[in-house]
Amino acid sequence: MKRIVLVASVLVAWAQCAVAAETPGHAAISSAHVLATQAGFDALAAGGNAFDAAVAVAAMLSVVEPQSSGIGGGGFFLVRRASDGKEVMIDARETAPAAVDPKDYLDASGQPDRDHALNGPLSAAIPGEPAALVWIATKYGRIPLAKSLAPAIRVAREGFKPDGRFLRGLPRAAEIMKRYPASVALYLPDGKPPQEGWTFRTPDLARLLESIAAEKDAAFYKGAFAKRLVDGVRAAGGRWTLEDLASYTVKERAPIAFEYGDWHIVTAPPPSSGGIALAEMLNMLSGYDLPKLDRVHRIHTIVETMRRAYRDRAEYLGDPDFVKMPVAELTSPLYAAGLRASIHPDKATPSDMLPGYMPPPESMHTSHFSIIDKDGNLVSATQTVNTTFGSKFVVPGTGFVLNNEMDDFALVAGKPNAYGLLGNDNNAPKPGSRPLSSMTPSFVVGKDRIGVLGTPGGSYIITIVLEGILSFVDGDLPEAIVAHPRYHHQYLPDQISAEKGAFSADEQTALEAMGYTLNVAASTWPFGFMNVVSWNRKTGEMHAAADPRGISGSGVVK
Repeated sequence: MKRIVLVASVLVAWAQCAVAAETPGHAAISSAHVLATQAGFDALAAGGNAFDAAVAVAAMLSVVEPQSSGIGGGGFFLVRRASDGKEVMIDARETAPAAVDPKDYLDASGQPDRDHALNGPLSAAIPGEPAALVWIATKYGRIPLAKSLAPAIRVAREGFKPDGRFLRGLPRAAEIMKRYPASVALYLPDGKPPQEGWTFRTPDLARLLESIAAEKDAAFYKGAFAKRLVDGVRAAGGRWTLEDLASYTVKERAPIAFEYGDWHIVTAPPPSSGGIALAEMLNMLSGYDLPKLDRVHRIHTIVETMRRAYRDRAEYLGDPDFVKMPVAELTSPLYAAGLRASIHPDKATPSDMLPGYMPPPESMHTSHFSIIDKDGNLVSATQTVNTTFGSKFVVPGTGFVLNNEMDDFALVAGKPNAYGLLGNDNNAPKPGSRPLSSMTPSFVVGKDRIGVLGTPGGSYIITIVLEGILSFVDGDLPEAIVAHPRYHHQYLPDQISAEKGAFSADEQTALEAMGYTLNVAASTWPFGFMNVVSWNRKTGEMHAAADPRGISGSGVVK
């Protein structure tokens, strides 16, 4: 049986690897876009490390993947510095403006106003991405921002031809974008969604990135640009103030770190719910010998741990600066043992037999990248603007879309968000608070092998990462991990969702006989867009793989 223990220090596992190679000697980067992966290698070639490469990748994604992430959003950056073993999560989650008012998100009848929560300036929280780029470059990088941001600046100014993911998102966003002239000017040439072959340019964003390179945080959060943002948001009906921007800061948070058998897992702490849920699931699974289970019983066992972890994940969690959370209890082996005891070996547990809860809102359209550099520094980063093209609102003269992360708060307790999910008071917006998230950037560290992984996918993120970790522990390389068909259970609705091909006909029949309801995607609708890199410290071999579900992804070792 495997054993899982929450540890105070995240350095233990690295000491166990002392006999292996100290540095890989080359680098691996996997991201959601080939231009972003190349930007990371450009930063390395300029003398930078993994952290500089992360700045370059994130900035390029702001240019080439605005439907998923960008300067107008935020994210979580899990980093590991090889020189001293420091591991930390840089929390660049967006924050609620001080003047947030729940009444803004109710219609005249007192029901949730989904339009205000999802679209336009009221849906936008204060972005964290610009502060994260500056923080990472100045605290952990080697080269000036002018070098790490140079590829993104060039592409923003000269332009590029968007891929199908970018172009497919525009028709869905177009009607809302048409409310805002600057959104139309940036994304809808001739007032309509562009076709393949269009060249997208955003010179305003190029100028902003140049200003950030020269002036750092102040270029975005203070001065003339901050005033432009605030004036634009307020003119369109939002509640931002100059103080909201000036007071924004990233937070360095201790990761969730624990042992699963011989593996050391490092993952995201609150305000991510992912790390705690991962610890719960792997802790429950540590009581089983998974390789000895037949496939149907393995799926059954994993699904039941998903069910129980998702029941817990929002009951107690929120922004750690505002909510006291029983993290030690939720990640305790004793607690997991009690949960494990409730799993019947051959029958599904109906979710209505478990205590009720209200799950948090989710972010579906997100981006993840993974990096290992030649010195052994690691970055696992997940960033987002929330739904496709975020708020669809562009402040004139800025060159980017703002997020709609206010919908990731429980704006109205007990009422559903964009994904039909409810929320509780722990995740209610408070001035300066950060919404709960499922983003789960992670490291998996063994005696010889190290993996860096994460994915977008909204409420599916945590289970996709769980399945990726289990595959890595089983010996799979990144190329196989990103390609495996996926399945998911989140307590409610009480069903197993699965990609086409995840189960054979006989496995579906057996699972249904156990009491499961299956929702197998009839189309090729993708579960996530995972990007994984790995390093074998014993052999020096590295791998990088981008999810084949995303046509633009790129995983490279060189």
